[in-house]
Amino acid sequence: MKIFFILGAVGAFLSVALGAFGAHGLEGKIPQKYLETWQTGVQYQMFHSIGLFITALFLQQHPQAGYANWAGWLMLIGILLFSGSLYILSVTQIKVLGAITPLGGISFLIAWVLLAVAAVKYM
Repeated sequence: MKIFFILGAVGAFLSVALGAFGAHGLEGKIPQKYLETWQTGVQYQMFHSIGLFITALFLQQHPQAGYANWAGWLMLIGILLFSGSLYILSVTQIKVLGAITPLGGISFLIAWVLLAVAAVKYM
């Protein structure tokens, strides 16, 4: 599916840009703990942007695989909730925002399970 390939490319681009911003733009402006939190958001965003590419390639071969389609959307939701909450937490240091992060993590976990189910079913 073209949308997941495009979303993967945009997500990977933003991972690199946000990683550079964190390393150069935030250094010395926020505590080291929050720089590490920022970096965790970047890493998970990149991992799941690659996951979107994998999903797109899977769907190209198996367009009827509804589980894979759901996996792609859940990866996107996970990126927004997990990485997005870590980015906001890092710059605002409002700790209650950390409560959103596990929802993104659960989205990631379900997405990978659904992708595995699609592989078992369609490959």
